[in-house]
Amino acid sequence: MSELNIEEKKNGKELIVSLSGRIDTITSIHFSEVINEKTLQGITSLILEMKDVSYVSSAGLRVLILAQQIMDQQGTMVIKNLSPDIKEVFDDVGFSDFMTFEND
Repeated sequence: MSELNIEEKKNGKELIVSLSGRIDTITSIHFSEVINEKTLQGITSLILEMKDVSYVSSAGLRVLILAQQIMDQQGTMVIKNLSPDIKEVFDDVGFSDFMTFEND
């Protein structure tokens, strides 16, 4: 069964979203409810903590692209602590060309 845990922490204009589990076709619906134009209104710094994400489907990738497009208009987005396997997928699909990745 698909499971994705999402924790949000807002600090002024910064939003930190910690994700754990699988971002697939089913769970990406909930993810997109957390990361959308309305919830990101007024946010200038979006940090996605993804160290505990074990899988990202194409549906999850679409949510990330939407978030990046929104944040390109109003601030920055950083994806933190991806596993090497998921980072390789992001590299293969070209996300490294326009998204920012960091490791602690």
